[in-house]
Amino acid sequence: MRKVSSAQRLVRILTAAMFLSGASGCVLARPARSIVGNAPVTLGARTVVFPSRSGSAIRAWLAPGRRGAGAVLLLHGMGGNRASMLARAAFLHQAGFTILAPDFQAHGESPGRHITFGELESLDAAAALAFLRASAPGERVGIIGISMGGAATLVGPKPLAVDALVLESVYPTFDDAVTDRLHTWFGPFGFLGNAIAPALIGLVAPRIGVDPDRLRPIDAIGRVEQPLLVIAGTDDHYTKLEETRALFAHAQSPKELWEVRGAGHEDIHDYSPLEYERRVGGFLLAHLRLPAAATESESVVGRDVLGWCRGESTRRDCR
Repeated sequence: MRKVSSAQRLVRILTAAMFLSGASGCVLARPARSIVGNAPVTLGARTVVFPSRSGSAIRAWLAPGRRGAGAVLLLHGMGGNRASMLARAAFLHQAGFTILAPDFQAHGESPGRHITFGELESLDAAAALAFLRASAPGERVGIIGISMGGAATLVGPKPLAVDALVLESVYPTFDDAVTDRLHTWFGPFGFLGNAIAPALIGLVAPRIGVDPDRLRPIDAIGRVEQPLLVIAGTDDHYTKLEETRALFAHAQSPKELWEVRGAGHEDIHDYSPLEYERRVGGFLLAHLRLPAAATESESVVGRDVLGWCRGESTRRDCR
């Protein structure tokens, strides 16, 4: 009788968990629309709109930089918008880079029916890259992709071709992303998340038009041929450190891994701004800056202000 009673309780818990997680899954895919407005005057950006094959009209901030200084596309994470990339845009634009920061479909001021965890957003990322190249002709281009924004650079027909790529907190597979979130949300009953994730994915994915077999950055990252910087928080429960290490292991060289001690699934720039600007700024300077523009831009901005080159005069990007 005790075994039957325990089994019945477990069934009730699983049923409730399925209901709650199913509701959470639908809520998670619900559009994260909001009024973003204009960029701060100090960024020198204007609002632009361009079409995407996702069916959305993508709204973005474009901040022109100095000729030859390079250009950077900033792709936000799930549930965010271009305003969440403002701090990154500010320090990179100060260094002379042209910046494009879009709202993905169903985010911010870009229309859309569902968040699709990178599937439709990969079309937005491709459209944004094409718009940036047209706006900054001849510039070397880099991407900083946060979580879903990083996945969107990888899971299209092929990874987006740029001169340097920074991936932060990117899930290796859609299955991992869902399982990790359920495990975290259920707390002490996290083991239930592992049990019901497959059923939840089977329930939610068709409703929002997502194919989990295509949302596998770990299968795509090996096709990235450009310099790659992968960033992860050591206390990230949504994308576990071992998952990031597995993603990194599938990438080809040249590649770098930065594990940010104590950081979770959060804004790494906000968590460690000086180190972020030193590492990420230096990485982008090294790979995007045309030689003729390097001396001028560094003297105008002042490398010490950005925190990139203090005490590192032997680094290539600091000479």
